[in-house]
Amino acid sequence: MGTARMRSPLPLLLTPGNTTMPGMPPQKTADAPVSSGLLGPDRNWHLGAGLMTLATVVAFTIWAFAHTGSGANSFLLVLGVAFGLFMAFNIGGNDVANSFGTSVGAGTLTMKQALVVAAVFEVSGAVLAGGSVTETVRSGIVDIDAMHVDPLSFALIMMAALLGAAVWLLLATKMGWPVSTTHAIIGGIVGAAVTTGAVTGTGGLGMVQWGEIGQIAISWVLSPLLGGLSAYLLFGAIKRHILAPSARAIALGSRGFDDAEDDDEDEDDEDDDPRGHVAGYERVTELQQAAFAESAALDLTPGGPGAELAEQAAHLSKKDRKAARKIERKAAYHALEKRVPPLAAGAAVLLAAMLVFKGLKNVGLDISLGGGILMLVMIALGVWMATTVFARALKKQSISRATFIMFSWMQVFTACAFAFSHGANDIANAVGPFAAVLDVLRTGAISEEAAVPTAVLAAFGIALVSGLWFVGRKVIHTVGTGLTAMHPSSGFAAELAAATVVLLASVLGLPVSSTHILIGAVLGVGIVNHAANWKLMRPIALAWIITLPAAAGIGAVVVLVLRAIF
Repeated sequence: MGTARMRSPLPLLLTPGNTTMPGMPPQKTADAPVSSGLLGPDRNWHLGAGLMTLATVVAFTIWAFAHTGSGANSFLLVLGVAFGLFMAFNIGGNDVANSFGTSVGAGTLTMKQALVVAAVFEVSGAVLAGGSVTETVRSGIVDIDAMHVDPLSFALIMMAALLGAAVWLLLATKMGWPVSTTHAIIGGIVGAAVTTGAVTGTGGLGMVQWGEIGQIAISWVLSPLLGGLSAYLLFGAIKRHILAPSARAIALGSRGFDDAEDDDEDEDDEDDDPRGHVAGYERVTELQQAAFAESAALDLTPGGPGAELAEQAAHLSKKDRKAARKIERKAAYHALEKRVPPLAAGAAVLLAAMLVFKGLKNVGLDISLGGGILMLVMIALGVWMATTVFARALKKQSISRATFIMFSWMQVFTACAFAFSHGANDIANAVGPFAAVLDVLRTGAISEEAAVPTAVLAAFGIALVSGLWFVGRKVIHTVGTGLTAMHPSSGFAAELAAATVVLLASVLGLPVSSTHILIGAVLGVGIVNHAANWKLMRPIALAWIITLPAAAGIGAVVVLVLRAIF
């Protein structure tokens, strides 16, 4: 007597809110958890994050008083600390949430896991590699020599910029719009500086280094284009060379099932029945649309491989179909074993290069070019071998599950790397202006350069994580499921492409927008899958346009209020 075998049900039609894949359980979306009792089911996590944030605020305030000395204006220092941490909090709610949207939307990480990853890698990126970009933001926007203002006025400009940018980011986050924190802080600085110059008669538009802003504006345009192009090319190659065999094998499965035991079915079926195979292909269209092999690797557009497969399958006998499926299954596992390891090794080299050549240098471990290259070669070989062994171990799994697991692991590492790169680059949007305020309060003068203490980077990194947890869910939902359906393979491609661009920008000291880069990468993936949600991009693009003037307007009002107080 044969043993009954369980089969995976036919997957549901993929929608932006449904990330179910063949052979896999339904994945949770990035929606906020359902409230249950006081603070909901995540009460302990809420309390833990809240206590962590409170402890950080208290400890950092005490440190700030000790750092600036007894001569500093206490009320001004407290406001500066509050504005700086509030800005970092909202960077976490918008930019960090934007960074983890693909991972959470793909079901690779839960919201809690994203919080833990962010806590480690965002703070590490800020502390180890967040230095060079900070100077660009602090002194590269406003011409200090042209600003004939006293140190107090300069400090008030930076404080107003922090609050103006933070307020706009909070509003955008509540709407679920992933906007640029770089746009926001630059807008805040420009608005506050121009207003101060106009009020005091010490300057005006000439206070702003428009050439620097022009260069940054060019990078804003290039950011989504580079992110989209790199993701389009990378995911397109993954789709053609790795996912397509998996997709064909699943589409050739009897009755739409993806099961390794499908080839061992009893041969009692009526192979000669001219309609014996029809039931398996009446739903081929649904299979194609259900992101089999997690990427909709075959589309049904006329002349496309999906349409060609469906047409050929309709004329196959059951025996021929099973023979064809065995060939495709073999090709699919071969792709996972032979093509994924070099891809993973290349990704590891790109992501490790930032740490080897920049992060370690900032902590006093200056590695030579030759030594760094040797380390990268060792990392590449180690990842190549480990991924090969892992792929071989997945041969007993169904095609879709093997593909899901392989790319899920790879996406975990890209998510960590993107968190590190984000902490290295975008923490400057809060740390830069705050470092200027802290330096003025400590020295009583405007310095050309201001050291950024490690305590500032660490405290602001923790504020990033807090913002991700408390207000980041709507942005995660927008990026993870709203713009296009995300799965581990597409999420991996988007994150790797975006992280590469962001890391290079951080090395060059250019404060580009990681938001624009990642959104461009997500849309690049959507274009490959013919599933980009351009309607949702309309309000997002509008928010991008108004971010700089909105933050500038708020910063202008805030600086007037601060000048009235002080």
